[in-house]
Amino acid sequence: MSPFTVTEGDGPIILGMPHIGTWLPDDLTARLNARGRGLDDTDWHIARLYDGVLPGATVVASTVHRYAIDANRDPAGVSLYPGQNTTALCPVTDFDGQPIWEAGQEPGEDEVLARREAFHAPYHAALLAAVERAKARHGVAVLWDCHSIRSDIPFLFEGTLPVYNIGTNDGVTCAPGITTAVQAACLASGDPTVLNGRFKGGWSTRHYGQPETAIHAIQMETAQRAYLAAEAAPWAYDTDRAAKARKVFAAALGMIDRLARSGALAPR
Repeated sequence: MSPFTVTEGDGPIILGMPHIGTWLPDDLTARLNARGRGLDDTDWHIARLYDGVLPGATVVASTVHRYAIDANRDPAGVSLYPGQNTTALCPVTDFDGQPIWEAGQEPGEDEVLARREAFHAPYHAALLAAVERAKARHGVAVLWDCHSIRSDIPFLFEGTLPVYNIGTNDGVTCAPGITTAVQAACLASGDPTVLNGRFKGGWSTRHYGQPETAIHAIQMETAQRAYLAAEAAPWAYDTDRAAKARKVFAAALGMIDRLARSGALAPR
């Protein structure tokens, strides 16, 4: 099975989806404990949530579950949030800090390297190719990294997460106009919104976001209460709730698309 899929569009925006995959090799599934086999930390239904919100967008999605490898982590294993609880490149715990592997079945260093080459590298090769195609066509490319997470996870953060969590690594990864457009769309919804709060953008956002080269990146971490019937198994999609979030994303992405096509995001 390919570790990624690409739906190629002709616009300047790429939607990255590193955490929507639910596939695992049989040998890894057999090593997970009952908690791990629940795959609770999936970005459930993100592909459906974004489907059609921006015609012409390219979508690059990982098919591999993040318990095999996290495609949004530094491949060198360096923490993106030093001093804070997080999960690793090849996780050994879930978002609640609980073990996901049977005792003694956690991946060792050699296995981490093998998974990196088999799953992480191909996804990012596809993502880079999509970014380069968009830039070649439009002179600029914008990566919007799509994520979702449960609203309340004490192991990772205090309190209840805002609905819309915008990450630009404190303004480093994209032009100010992109941030302004996304904030405006989110705030117009009336739902809680934060810029560079608990989630400042993962490795994809920080790695690709280089505005000085006409490549911009921004992460959207959406609280799952915005579009799921409940933040628990069976993780059912709620069409009515999702409609509001889809409207927000369509507005934000539409504004970014216009900025990109107008030349406003070219390096100064």
